[in-house]
Amino acid sequence: MTLPVLSFFRPLLPQLRQWTRAWILCLMLAASVWATNFSTCLDEVRSGQWGTIGGTDNSGRPVSNISQATAITYDLCLRACGSGPERFNWNIFSQQFTAWLLPSLALASQLPFGARTRLDNLVSVLLTVGSPTLASYSLALTVLNGHWLAGRFSHLSYPNCTLKNHFSLHSWYFTPTITFKFWVDLEEWLNGLYPQSWSLSAVASILWVIIAYFFTVVDSFTGGVVTYSTLNSNGQAVGSVFLWMLPVVVAWLQISPKCDYTRVKGAINRANQIAFVATPDGEPTLASNISTKRAISLRKGGGDVHSDEHCTAPVFNYARFLPWTLAVEEVYAAFREASQKSESHQPVNGSTWERGDRNIRVRPANRQGSLPQVIAYIEPVVKPWAFELFDRPRGFRSRWGPGVLSRFVLASVLALGLTWGTIGAAIVGSYFVPTQGIGCRVGSYLVYGIVSTVVWMMLVASSILAHISSFTGTSNGRYVYDKSTRTAAVASIILRRTGKLLAASNAIWIVSACLFQFSSFFDRCLCNSSVFSLGKHAYNAIDLLPEDLVRSSLMSATLNAPWGAQSSLWVS
Repeated sequence: MTLPVLSFFRPLLPQLRQWTRAWILCLMLAASVWATNFSTCLDEVRSGQWGTIGGTDNSGRPVSNISQATAITYDLCLRACGSGPERFNWNIFSQQFTAWLLPSLALASQLPFGARTRLDNLVSVLLTVGSPTLASYSLALTVLNGHWLAGRFSHLSYPNCTLKNHFSLHSWYFTPTITFKFWVDLEEWLNGLYPQSWSLSAVASILWVIIAYFFTVVDSFTGGVVTYSTLNSNGQAVGSVFLWMLPVVVAWLQISPKCDYTRVKGAINRANQIAFVATPDGEPTLASNISTKRAISLRKGGGDVHSDEHCTAPVFNYARFLPWTLAVEEVYAAFREASQKSESHQPVNGSTWERGDRNIRVRPANRQGSLPQVIAYIEPVVKPWAFELFDRPRGFRSRWGPGVLSRFVLASVLALGLTWGTIGAAIVGSYFVPTQGIGCRVGSYLVYGIVSTVVWMMLVASSILAHISSFTGTSNGRYVYDKSTRTAAVASIILRRTGKLLAASNAIWIVSACLFQFSSFFDRCLCNSSVFSLGKHAYNAIDLLPEDLVRSSLMSATLNAPWGAQSSLWVS
């Protein structure tokens, strides 16, 4: 059915192109005809053409002589100037777009992806741009989890304990006996996935953003950028609203997350081929000879509730936080028991301890035994063969894992600080542009920050509810939910889908708001009069005095410089 349809529309493509060009040309002509010229409008007001009432100074105070007015009230602005925007200026649009927005969009291409499908990669981009709070939160969690993991295993002495990588696997299956070579080879193969995290394109994109932002601060102090014709279309605030992306991208490049699903899965499969397990007769055998389950594997299934846990892009680390902590705790508990008993010179098989040397501290003979002996050696941590993380009796151990609250609070503070530190600078900087107050520009940045925070709250709550719904049994490989867990699962799905929809809308919103600002779409009576905060006292400052430009310029520079320093400090 597809080919006949394409064949039918193919002859119409040249005409469709012509119609599209004509439509765009008509829109540009209409914008030029109906565009507002505020300088001409103010001259008409000063001449008395629109009466003697409604003229103000740039602070909103009425003037006694209409000819001395430098600003006009919002009502008079609508009557005299109309509700349309200023004329579109291609030179201003292209300069501001390439200087402020394009570097940030290019920097977004350096974010780590690696999901199984292109749709998941697209969703990760929309989540990152639509909710910098969520992206910063996942990044902070990754760093904090890495430090916690290193500290958790640092005091263990068992030879198999070589967990140096911060694995972001969906779920772990732990077997009673895993060879030392398994851990060594898995670490080498995972490290070999990303031999070099920094590329020339990444460095160029980062330098582009840094230089552009540096020019923002310098030009703000010198006053070289701010003029009356470019004041409302200037992109200084845009440089601040996307500044959060710089520390996020740099941090991910520094961490070099192992998030490519295909390559990580391949490394795990290779390591699992040499995974040995204990048997009842005491002779270790390959895990593949007993079951399809392996030492460590990516969890399959789980339903729609755990779909975000399967997405390997780092922005989804928020969804893996709680199950990952419990998975690590399972492995840690087993190694802790084995380390304590090996330090007491207790072999697995219960016989005489064979002393090691400098090269082999614990001889292999001390670590071998039958399946019941291995289970007793690491009790009460694991079941006879291997069990899925969530298939456990109630009250078996903490459902949340150690230290989750402190890491959650610290990651939340860092994420909120970075989000509102950068977006807040754009909000306050635009607030002090005459007319001072909340207009379309400040309002668009404020909406962006609020929605970003709301999306983060919804998705974090969704991950908690998904974790709560996991404490249930399984039957024939399917999850069995009771009333409470089913309610938590449904609420988790609703929150997650709504949050993603808001994040996608927020990403489109902020890019559109920046384009509106560069194209003078926001340069109209409604936006220039700060109606949202001043209300009936709203006014439009048109004839800006030199001190107004200097004050606005210095305020923008004073705000931007400290927030840029804070973002750099956050990365370090």
